[in-house]
Amino acid sequence: MTPSSIILIKTLFILILGTASLIIMMKSLSTLFVIYAMQSFLIAVVAFVLFLDTGSYVLLALACLTVITKVVVIPYMLNRIRIGNATKRDAEFRYLTPVSAILVSILLIFIVYISFDRVFQLLQDRLFFLGAVIGVSLALLGMMVIFSRKKIVTKTVGYLTMENGILLFGLFIAELPFIIEILIIVDLIIFILLATILAFGINSTEADFSRKLNTFTSWFRE
Repeated sequence: MTPSSIILIKTLFILILGTASLIIMMKSLSTLFVIYAMQSFLIAVVAFVLFLDTGSYVLLALACLTVITKVVVIPYMLNRIRIGNATKRDAEFRYLTPVSAILVSILLIFIVYISFDRVFQLLQDRLFFLGAVIGVSLALLGMMVIFSRKKIVTKTVGYLTMENGILLFGLFIAELPFIIEILIIVDLIIFILLATILAFGINSTEADFSRKLNTFTSWFRE
């Protein structure tokens, strides 16, 4: 791998961690979904850079699939959930405040780095070592979003962030077969559909739930 590619990927790692930190703190749902789309796009760029270096078309396919589903389709669905539920912000935190969540995140990243440094100390390619560290750290930060936020839609973003971390880990340590990634995408879409139903049902009467669900299904008939 060329020095310029290594520098680019390391820069992308920093930006990906930055998006994860913003997801933990962000209260505006529309901004939260944009940040998730940016994070997914950065991971797609990482896969594309690796494709240029290795020539593996599986990596190119993963990059394209990530852009289509995680940068375009899933954020669109999340925004429709937000609009349909008339919710703009998620200002409710539990167990951890935004500041304490960031401090715990830094501690988690440090622990993962130290642990992986011992496990992969014989791994000569430090870039792949960093990819594994960032991937696992991103998955843990997504888990923290699920743990510290209350609204179902925000927890969904935490779940999606976890999946991004698993994908990033797989790109560097145990490259995911293309078919497995497709199955993961299908699971994510199903999860969002379930979250949509739950989000519409919470704090709604039976009539409100039926009306909102009919509105949701009408999006796909337009």
